[in-house]
Amino acid sequence: MPITDRAIGTALALLLFACSPPRAHEPTVTAAAGTAGDPRFDAELTAYGYPFPVRFQELRTQNQTLKMAYMDVPPDKPNGHVVVLLHGKNFTASYWEPTIRFLTARGYRVIAPDQIGFGKSSKPSAYQYSFQQLAENTRAVLDGEGVKTVNVVGHSMGGMLATRFALMHPERVEKLVLVNPIGLEDWKAVVPYRSIDQWYEQEKKATADSVRAYQRTSYYDGKWTPEYERLIEIAAGVTQHPDYPKVAWSSALTADMIFTQPVVYEFPQVKVPTLLVIGQRDRTALGRAWAPKDVAAKLGDYPALGKKAAAAIPGARLVEIPGVGHLPQVEAFDVYSRALVEFLQPIP
Repeated sequence: MPITDRAIGTALALLLFACSPPRAHEPTVTAAAGTAGDPRFDAELTAYGYPFPVRFQELRTQNQTLKMAYMDVPPDKPNGHVVVLLHGKNFTASYWEPTIRFLTARGYRVIAPDQIGFGKSSKPSAYQYSFQQLAENTRAVLDGEGVKTVNVVGHSMGGMLATRFALMHPERVEKLVLVNPIGLEDWKAVVPYRSIDQWYEQEKKATADSVRAYQRTSYYDGKWTPEYERLIEIAAGVTQHPDYPKVAWSSALTADMIFTQPVVYEFPQVKVPTLLVIGQRDRTALGRAWAPKDVAAKLGDYPALGKKAAAAIPGARLVEIPGVGHLPQVEAFDVYSRALVEFLQPIP
């Protein structure tokens, strides 16, 4: 059964932070003056406020008890349909706020979970991450809320998870929406493997500045606005907390999952109506930095990959957005949201 977010969470987090000794067995991350240890950015964002109330589903999984956070937002005037929003790797469920407000205003109940290893959810040190496991965890949240069928919207890594969920539970999926999903190509076939330990060492080096620089270059074509700063608040903040090694380890484990578990070969098996929304400037590709130069230059060609994916998924609809990168829901919300609602809108 879901457990409601406790009102005393903030006070408890402050108390625990003040009383807990540093973890001697974990490396620490040097923080900027005045920001180290902000209790909002502990491993489970205990005191960080999400835009809507947060609930927790208890999961008994892989011989341990974990908690999975999610927002369940009711509509203004219910139309009888539910949308599940699945976040990308570098984000949490909170970044869906504009989409949640847009959909609930149009009658949709919206459920937006933090996957295990992300956001406010548990970050186990030993967990066999797979898209199948994350799909089953998501199903458990829906079952806990008594939800039978859903429309599934996935962005970036969430697109890989959304595809896997639709493959595993087609009877529960009304429609599938993939927003600049990653995994439209099989990187492991052309990029040298990087171990989880190597991923971890890379993740531990992250700073607020490196997070900002990566997203400015990779997502926004070198541009930056106050809105983008707000969107990196969590990703930047956690790097400056003593808990960060725990977050970095989860990030390394999930990077390996993404790299080694492509869904691209199973697109022809998708049996539900599907929409792809593809920002045409996107060039996201896991492993480009250590791929051979001739290979790296060809990776992440979203204009071509979007067309190929749409052709592979039976009956898929493709919406291409020129001049937009990895986050159409940020850079071109009007175009993105119009495509979304036109696809989801139930036929009377």
